[in-house]
Amino acid sequence: MALVESRSIDYVPLAERRGKVHHLWPVWFMGDAHLATLATGAISVVGGLDLFWSSLAVTGGCAFGTVLMALHCTQGPHLGLPQMIQSRPQFGYIGALLVWVVALVTYIGFNALNQSLAASTLHELVGLPEAPAIILFGLVAALVAGIGYDVIHATQRVLAYIMLAALAVYTAGFFATVDLGTLLRPGPFKSTLFLVQFFAAAGYQLSWSIYVSDYSRYLPREVGIRSAFLWTFCGAFIGGTWMMLVGAFAGATFTDPDIVVALRRSADSMFGGFGMVMLASSFFGLITITSLNLYGSSLTLLSVIDSLRPVRLGAPARLAALVVCLVASLSLSLAMGGNVLHGLEAFLGILVYLFTPWTAINLADFFFVRRGRYSIRAMFMADGIYGRWNWRGLTAYAVGFIAMIPCFKTELYVGPVAKSLGGADISMLVGLPVAAIVYLLLCRSMNLAAELAMIPDLDRNLETEPVR
Repeated sequence: MALVESRSIDYVPLAERRGKVHHLWPVWFMGDAHLATLATGAISVVGGLDLFWSSLAVTGGCAFGTVLMALHCTQGPHLGLPQMIQSRPQFGYIGALLVWVVALVTYIGFNALNQSLAASTLHELVGLPEAPAIILFGLVAALVAGIGYDVIHATQRVLAYIMLAALAVYTAGFFATVDLGTLLRPGPFKSTLFLVQFFAAAGYQLSWSIYVSDYSRYLPREVGIRSAFLWTFCGAFIGGTWMMLVGAFAGATFTDPDIVVALRRSADSMFGGFGMVMLASSFFGLITITSLNLYGSSLTLLSVIDSLRPVRLGAPARLAALVVCLVASLSLSLAMGGNVLHGLEAFLGILVYLFTPWTAINLADFFFVRRGRYSIRAMFMADGIYGRWNWRGLTAYAVGFIAMIPCFKTELYVGPVAKSLGGADISMLVGLPVAAIVYLLLCRSMNLAAELAMIPDLDRNLETEPVR
């Protein structure tokens, strides 16, 4: 289905649901098996942590973040809604714009980083200068997004097997050419770098949460929570962990500030010319995930505008939104100089701060408060049962965010808890329980029975009459 066609940005009726749940595996395997993930895994080894401790941090962080991300994915088949729309019951029709704007910034930020990594890859492959490479890559990704959502998913499935083969060969070369006893010997434990890598990996995986259910919502409702969770977790965890470990190894053995160069050199040291194969395989995955980000950001932008002022959906609006998001990411990428790894580390830190309270509240509401019982129509009513502003969700978000501040570690501010831990940032471990507990306590006074009683009338004829 092409972007310029009339696919709804909102509810997917049951009659239009299709696909198989195991297709989530290649989508999220390839969602992670590309160069941006590689760069995430190299953060700590480039900073000075040895490969043994970096590998443990990568594996643990990926597992932690992917569990949260996969739980969000289960909401897609159940509700048939994009993730951001489903935030309205917790934050309100207008209040949900808080997380929508954050999501939009995330899309654009990741695409800017992707374009910078793609430029380095194109320079290594064909010698193309940075600025033209960034622009060319962005235009190709936008074209793929315009060609179609379904085409992207079909391509992801093919690329997943190609990338599996490339990673298998790389891993075999790793075990054949490396002195494991030396390389994996534990060195001094550096808690700050360990936690930086752990939460960078967790935050990277968590960042998919803002739109993971956008792609599972096209599956039949009968898929169920368990199957959606397992297929998403396996794809994202295997792809993310494997690729980050490759990045950690490449960064540890070839300490080049450009992780793309480090990957090529490490692969060439195993098999002559294999570096170019690894770069090409990773590069194609970068195109499809950038296309998904452009697709998602354009729909999020339209949703934001539509919440404030009704928009006539159609090809002109969709293409205009796509162009705006493309220009924003290209501008940021062209303006972003210096070390991509440093920029990625700072960006992932900000994402952890912004998304941690939201993910806690959203999951607490879905699994413990409303237990999946929502009115689809009410989510599109500014003055419906969910209201314009939901003070419970907004209060819990604010409290969760404020509770994290003493744990922050940024270039501009280091909180007292982070200082006492030698610069380690544990804010995610604080924000998750605080935001969830505050939200659950505030919801104890909510008249949930009255709300649930209204849902049958509100959602009558849902499958035969337009939602909007």
